[in-house]
Amino acid sequence: MREGGKIHARILKEVAKKVKPGVKTDEAGCTASFLGYQPYDAKKPYPAALCVSINEEIVHGIPNEGGRILFEGDIVSLDLGLTYKNFITDAALTVPVGKISKEAETLVRATKEALDRAIVAMRPHGHIGDIGDAIMQVAMKYNLGIIEGLSGHGVGYDVHEEPFVPNKAERGEGPELKEGLVIAIEPMFSLGSRDIKRLSDGYTFITRDKSLSAHFEHTVAVTKNGIEVLTKL
Repeated sequence: MREGGKIHARILKEVAKKVKPGVKTDEAGCTASFLGYQPYDAKKPYPAALCVSINEEIVHGIPNEGGRILFEGDIVSLDLGLTYKNFITDAALTVPVGKISKEAETLVRATKEALDRAIVAMRPHGHIGDIGDAIMQVAMKYNLGIIEGLSGHGVGYDVHEEPFVPNKAERGEGPELKEGLVIAIEPMFSLGSRDIKRLSDGYTFITRDKSLSAHFEHTVAVTKNGIEVLTKL
């Protein structure tokens, strides 16, 4: 997973470079673990290699539906799952399309800060709730909505595993962070509502009030030597 995580980070960095006004959202595809993945509640497999979620779309946006084009001022979440030697890593980042509003800049910066703070809060023998508490504190600092209906998760053998990693929690609650545990931490904030809605494509989640949202994610391992971010360059 260390090897896969490094490859993952390089790929996601290259994909992010393609984000600019006028680009079609299906131009940045690659072979990845999301392609053909079908959750238990989905009616069809996911049809793309990369999740591309624009503006009010929080996660799981399908890049090749509707011929969507990126416009100046948009913000775009790029979420990639990578399978390497039968192990899966998961990471995401939100990037601007050209010049964006001050409010959007704050949203993106704060969501990235929440991911960084959540990782710092992790300790071997700590608890899952420590992560949610750190994310919640950043949301409160910037007066942003926390997307509570979606969360981080275990990852490695499958795209989504236990444990559930909430973005709002009390410090000290939840499962213990034991050596060998690998989780995807993914704070998701909005400029407005915390409420979510799933679109008719069966995958894309948006903010119910259509306010802007941002999403960052890293795959993080608990080792005997501490915490290791596997998807960081």
